[in-house]
Amino acid sequence: MQSILSKGNSINDAISIGLEILGTTKENVNIEIIEHGTKGILGIGSKKAMVRLTKFGKTSSGLDFDILSDELEKAVIDLEMNKGLEDNNLDNLESERHEGKVWIKNGNIYCLSSASHFPTVTIQKGVRLYKNGIPVEEKTTIITEFDVYEIKAEDEEAASNWKVFLDEYKLKAYLHIVPGYKMVRTIPDMEPDNHINLSALERKEQSNSLTYLEVIQKLDELRVKHGFNQSEINKAMEATETATFEIATGIPAKQGKDGWVELKVDVDVQEGPKERKDGSVDFREIKSIPKVERGQVIGVIHPPIVGEPGYTVTYEPLPAKQVFPIILNAGRGVLEVDGKIVATESGRPSIERRGQLLKVSIVQKLTHKGTVDLTTGNIHFLGDVEILGEVANNMVVEAEGDINVHKTVNNALLASTGAIISYGSIIGSELSAGKNNMLVTELGHLLRLINNQVEKIISFISQLTQSPGFKSSDFSRGGLQPLIRILLEKKFKNFPPLVKKYTEAVRRGERYLEDEKWETIGTSLSNLFLSIHNEAVSLQKIYDVTEKMKHLIEFAETPVEPDSFITIPYALNSQLYCSGNILILGQGSVNTKIHAGGVLKITGVLRGGEVYGRMGVEVNESGAESAPATMIAVPEDQKIRIKKAMEGTIIKIGTSKFTFKETSYNINAYLDKDGKIVL
Repeated sequence: MQSILSKGNSINDAISIGLEILGTTKENVNIEIIEHGTKGILGIGSKKAMVRLTKFGKTSSGLDFDILSDELEKAVIDLEMNKGLEDNNLDNLESERHEGKVWIKNGNIYCLSSASHFPTVTIQKGVRLYKNGIPVEEKTTIITEFDVYEIKAEDEEAASNWKVFLDEYKLKAYLHIVPGYKMVRTIPDMEPDNHINLSALERKEQSNSLTYLEVIQKLDELRVKHGFNQSEINKAMEATETATFEIATGIPAKQGKDGWVELKVDVDVQEGPKERKDGSVDFREIKSIPKVERGQVIGVIHPPIVGEPGYTVTYEPLPAKQVFPIILNAGRGVLEVDGKIVATESGRPSIERRGQLLKVSIVQKLTHKGTVDLTTGNIHFLGDVEILGEVANNMVVEAEGDINVHKTVNNALLASTGAIISYGSIIGSELSAGKNNMLVTELGHLLRLINNQVEKIISFISQLTQSPGFKSSDFSRGGLQPLIRILLEKKFKNFPPLVKKYTEAVRRGERYLEDEKWETIGTSLSNLFLSIHNEAVSLQKIYDVTEKMKHLIEFAETPVEPDSFITIPYALNSQLYCSGNILILGQGSVNTKIHAGGVLKITGVLRGGEVYGRMGVEVNESGAESAPATMIAVPEDQKIRIKKAMEGTIIKIGTSKFTFKETSYNINAYLDKDGKIVL
């Protein structure tokens, strides 16, 4: 009998294939089912169906087909069974490797759950997961092989973002652009795992959609009429990164120049004796300022140069800054002739400048060969004073110029509008240099406080006069005085004492004030706010006073050139005041109060006392265990430098303090941004 094994996707398929091979029909064969086929899961673990077909009878060739068929059958069965075992083993291994896992291949998602675990996925940005055609909204979800899933990568596109704007003065037009882009996303293959992140590979493609027409239309909306920078516009349209382009430029105003003075004589001032390289001081090396003779030209006054206007990108005029001429205050021994400053006396030229105000005078010099004491009397001189001896107990030396003392100053008073230089020690004395400038600074500070209060008073009066209950007839005759008195009593109680303090300061320093405006303002403030009189007070009068105050405040805050200074070798139990720098270049200072409007520098020791430097303090050695506390102070924007700070040294920067508990070296102290002292 002829017999074969036949395989197929199903039993019927296997029988049909076998019948075709045998060339017979189902009626002529015996059918034996060897293996039922299985489909498996998603094609994994599937098995072919296998049957044995045996044909009845023998072949006509004379061969013993029964024996041949038996041998063939045995070989085929062995072959097929072995192959089936191999396929089955491979399928089982593959199934075990994927069991409870999820993976992605060619953009499709596959999974295979197990009895103990379901695979999970987390959906990342730019990816959408659909389950049976419905979007999955959960961030993390479980998937099974019983549902149909689809993954889609979502591309992203952003248009170019841009704007055109003008600067504060409309001198320039800028175009700021953030180019657009297209984000192309693809789903990568992922190996089987219990959990995977559904993420996409991203490729960013820059795109710039800005057009020339859009830019021109925007410039037209802003009324930009000229100065177009075509090359910059083209660069903006081609930009692939965020950038700002200057696409239109106006014509800047050509600034002029304030009036100035061309000096024809040397008037440089050196602040006292020279310091040698080894730190010692050579008191013989003092630079003397040349004298001028009668009729000599001290300087030439040049008029201001007016600037030229420019134009904005909208073609509006851009005015040049206003320029101001030199205002000459010709003092003693000086005249102005055809724009030239000419000396009418011989002597030392004194030039002091504050802004555009220039004060020039010829200073005479008084030389006192001995000691200033009771036998000579006090010295008051309108010029420089040089004293070759000492200044004795309770004596006074005042000069509208510089004071130069060769020996000790003992329990005396020295006051100058210029510099004070002493080669001897200062003991129990008071020195004041640049008192006129210090007075102007003090008065300017008081006027600023007063002006702030006056502006608040004006604001209150304006609000009251505009209220529905206000009757203008109530103040038409007597003016605003009754209302002002009520405000001062109820709201501004500190204002009258402030005005009185100002007027008293003017009275005390009258001899040092050359400009009568300081006294005039004091009188006006007293009449408006403190006095009782019949003259009606109007709001306009108060406005006028505030404008005058503002001019004086600005004048007081303008630095003076050159400023005064004090240079001495040693100070004990004294008081030093100066509008400029104070230099103590010898042994130092002990129990002395010092106020410097400029820099305070002490090359020796500082023991006890309180010192202040408006522009900073430099000290070689400060404090001591046995000495009284030593206070060093500067404003919040300045620094304190000490080479050796001993116990008992207190530093103050602004309102912050620090006390040294032990000796420290090379200190550089300042405030940080939080207002704390940094050493």
